[in-house]
Amino acid sequence: MTTLASIIVSIAEEMRTASERGTVANYIPPLARVDLNRFGMAVVGMDGETHTVGDAEIPFSVQSVSKVFSLSMALNAMGKELWGRVRQEPSGSAFNSIIQLENEHGIPRNPFINAGAIVIADILVSRYGRENAQTKLLEFLRPLVSDPSSIDIDTDVARQERETGFRNMALANYMRTFGNIRNVVEDTLDFYFHQCALTMSCHQLAQVGTYLMTGGRNPRTGEQVMSERNAQTILALMMMCGHYDGSGAFAIRVGLPGKSGVGGGILAIAPGVASIAVWSPGLNAQGNSLLGTRALERLVQHTGWSVFRANPWVANPT
Repeated sequence: MTTLASIIVSIAEEMRTASERGTVANYIPPLARVDLNRFGMAVVGMDGETHTVGDAEIPFSVQSVSKVFSLSMALNAMGKELWGRVRQEPSGSAFNSIIQLENEHGIPRNPFINAGAIVIADILVSRYGRENAQTKLLEFLRPLVSDPSSIDIDTDVARQERETGFRNMALANYMRTFGNIRNVVEDTLDFYFHQCALTMSCHQLAQVGTYLMTGGRNPRTGEQVMSERNAQTILALMMMCGHYDGSGAFAIRVGLPGKSGVGGGILAIAPGVASIAVWSPGLNAQGNSLLGTRALERLVQHTGWSVFRANPWVANPT
């Protein structure tokens, strides 16, 4: 009988020998130095059973995957009032585009493009303060993993992102002219850059994602960390917007809610079934992990975990 363990081993072997690997993000110096040959994958099931392969225990910069977690905190804090400051629609534009903001009066299309995530950062800075927001983010994440002290923020990555983040500075200042950034721009961006500099492994990222797999509940403690409705909202946004202008293709190929980051990580959720994290630093033209996407596509082909199947979990291996 084919097992999940054997499936991810075969996927890792295919990725190891792939000749086309994408290109690392070269505009953030620490990311430009990451070995293009890295590949890791971790799957955590509803029963807590975990399967890892490859470089699944090596920490990496999660970058925009962190937007899922900051959005979770902001929804907990504001509820539906949040949607007055950021919308819930696909953008159809690059993750750092400024084009739509003028026509739409400084309100970003969704919380996963950079402009939207900066607004979310501004909301959290308003609630917690510039430095305490970082503490609250770590406090949200650490109870979800088995080794909480090892999840941290790489301050060197944050510093270098700040030194090279001119487009993000432009986005924040432009939204400030519409009144949609309400704190000192430097304070909001400081938290945003530190949030993106979160560092964890595939194993940890898959563990963190389990609260979305279970309808907002931390399966380690039983605590309801967010409402089921808010968890569903985040999954819907991950499906529609989690891969920027590559979200439609990802939905067709993989069929799972997912969120990518330019560090090469992807968090994908099979609701009620599994939380999955992959990491391969080479990116495609849309800024999403090339081999990470391919690996998730292979996983769904083997398991039937696409949410678009008429009977999605029929092929769930034991």
